[in-house]
Amino acid sequence: MLEVHGLTRYYGDIQAVHDLSFRVGPGEVLGLVGPNGSGKTTTLRSIVGIIRPSAGRVTVAGHDLERAPLEAKAALAFMPDEPQLFDHLSVEEHLRLVGRIYGVPDVQPRIEALLEEFDLSAKRAVRPEGLSRGMRQKLTIACGLLHDPRVLLFDEPLTGLDPGSIRRMKTTIRSRAESGAAVILSSHLLSLVEELCTRVLVIQAGRQVAMGTIAEIVSHRPELVGRGLEDVFIALTTP
Repeated sequence: MLEVHGLTRYYGDIQAVHDLSFRVGPGEVLGLVGPNGSGKTTTLRSIVGIIRPSAGRVTVAGHDLERAPLEAKAALAFMPDEPQLFDHLSVEEHLRLVGRIYGVPDVQPRIEALLEEFDLSAKRAVRPEGLSRGMRQKLTIACGLLHDPRVLLFDEPLTGLDPGSIRRMKTTIRSRAESGAAVILSSHLLSLVEELCTRVLVIQAGRQVAMGTIAEIVSHRPELVGRGLEDVFIALTTP
């Protein structure tokens, strides 16, 4: 579903991402974790085509991002950690705009379902300035899901959410994977990664440190057997 081969990104002489390769199949949730400045956001932005990799290849649902960018981008959705919304559009107008861009058929039933799923029905006519940080986050994710993409990338999806919304967001991510989407979840909340992810990719300074299930990762570090992801993460990323 999503294949990344040799992904590398330079900023001048600084190598932000170095030769990353991995695959995320249908129904999988890959946790992307690493310290601040480790290259997680650069990796995500390279996968979705916001920035161009210096080297490597990204394939989304069988479409090469470089050779067939429109087809590749139509099959994915990127939900960034900071909502990017239009000040002059209401909640519902944002969803309608996305529906027109992607040519979504029967868009109104999908809009109604997403407004209900994200508890935004009562805010459908409200513009971003009238929304809380958490509501803007939910609207961003609802817009990403409207066209039913096959590959989903979440960057800190729980930012600003209250406990009830956190529970619903977990259900949203889990249900999309169960319906066959390939999901990447990047978060510093290791408990969330441990709860939802089928595999974990740990990076540091743009390089892969470990990849696999937690059991597979700790099999190479016997002293970490039986420990949680937080202990594993600290052991792998602390010099």
